[in-house]
Amino acid sequence: MDLRDAQGWLVDVLDQVSVQFQKVPGSAIFLRYVKSSYQNDPVRSAVELFLFLFAVRYLLAPTYSTQKKSHVTLSDEEVDELVEEWTPEPLLTPQTAFEEADNEKRPVIVGPTGPKSKLSNGRTVTNLASYNFYNFVSNESLKEKAIQTLRTYGVGPCSPPGFYGTQDVHMRTEADIATHLGTPACILYAHAFSTISSVIPAFCKRGDIIVADKAVNYAIRKGIQISRSTIRWYEHNDPGDMQRVMEKVVKEQAKKPLTRRFIITEGLFETVGDMVDLPKIIELKHRYKFRLILDETWSFGVLGRTGRGITEHQNVDATEVDGIVGSLAGGLCGGGGFCAGSEEVVEHQRISAAAYTYSAAMPAMLASMASETLAILQTTPDLLVQVRENIKTMWAQLDPRSDWVRCTSSIENPIMILVLKPEVIASKSLSVDDQERLLQDAVDETLANGVLITRLKRMPRPINATAKDIGWDSQPALKICITLGLSRKETERAGVTIRHAITKVVKGRK
Repeated sequence: MDLRDAQGWLVDVLDQVSVQFQKVPGSAIFLRYVKSSYQNDPVRSAVELFLFLFAVRYLLAPTYSTQKKSHVTLSDEEVDELVEEWTPEPLLTPQTAFEEADNEKRPVIVGPTGPKSKLSNGRTVTNLASYNFYNFVSNESLKEKAIQTLRTYGVGPCSPPGFYGTQDVHMRTEADIATHLGTPACILYAHAFSTISSVIPAFCKRGDIIVADKAVNYAIRKGIQISRSTIRWYEHNDPGDMQRVMEKVVKEQAKKPLTRRFIITEGLFETVGDMVDLPKIIELKHRYKFRLILDETWSFGVLGRTGRGITEHQNVDATEVDGIVGSLAGGLCGGGGFCAGSEEVVEHQRISAAAYTYSAAMPAMLASMASETLAILQTTPDLLVQVRENIKTMWAQLDPRSDWVRCTSSIENPIMILVLKPEVIASKSLSVDDQERLLQDAVDETLANGVLITRLKRMPRPINATAKDIGWDSQPALKICITLGLSRKETERAGVTIRHAITKVVKGRK
């Protein structure tokens, strides 16, 4: 076949292809589009042809894995050998000999935890180890209300609030707390500890910055850990150091993308007992444009004329705080916790807070008790006055008269934290463990004389933690809970008993 014959054959083939292509529906439209496109913009036609060919090649290409296999294939014998050699880390740190001994002799209360409690050994003691500040445990009207609520609503809803766990009593309690505090809205949680540890990660995420007091409680620390935010600590209850840290944060973030910044602190500190300077923190919050999450677990129901907490006590508008977290357990004779703030802050938690979304709702009986006790505090503010009188009575017997301990708590705090004086620690060369044992001996001696108190438990330490991981640690201390259920003379006698027990134990230490 010569060249002329080949050209003829090719023309015939192309004619046949053209005829067959014209029989395809829509072929005429396609040809007109190509001709007009080529005449107006030939580059566009070339690009479209390239994309078409690339798409065809991509669809016809064989599949392959995007992950490179870099692991070594092991035989069954090697796998079994590795499994036998592997030892899992313990979930908890092993107990020390001191902790085991403490658990074995720990007193057990039988029956209600009133001001006079009966122990499992049959003795009746003065109970200064329970958070029964207003003696609501002995209030008969509250008992009747609790029984009535239990019969109406049952033991518990057995469902998260977002499904069918929310009941009308929960909504009433949320409204009561919001009205009591003076905030637009409130949300209830079923467990007090998980409240703040869920509120923090609901708002604080990786990349956000948290400025927090070094002495914040364990629940706050767990919330900060879960949030994975960048944490900046400041010295305990030191507004000057707090301002220094905030200024440093603002300078570091000046040339970086905008991040959310939070202040996290407590109203009354659980591990120290002293009170925060809220007006100063509000001032710094506005100056450096931070948000404030305030944990009022121990100040709500305690401070202020009607128990509204640190905001009422220090005359601060509650709406100045972005999130007020509190507990309904303890002194309020209820259970669970809450977070009060703006409508946006509250509604965000209903879909973002783990303890609210994935935990069963609070039992209706506990929510009802919280509403009832708040109403009592509002209508009978003299209860708070009487508790503070008992606090002063106990203070008079311990802090100024004892040569061995001092109280780090605020004078308005019904939980008195007693630590050994620095000169006592230095003169007897007491380590932290020595202080723990000495104070436990004081607890045992006090119990032997008919008064039940307890020690401040130190924060659990992570497994294989270093000194850098632990950071700030609370000083070993005694914890004494004042109650309205005791008269002034009974409180005074209990204070004398505690003081004499401390003196006997410390003097006996060589």
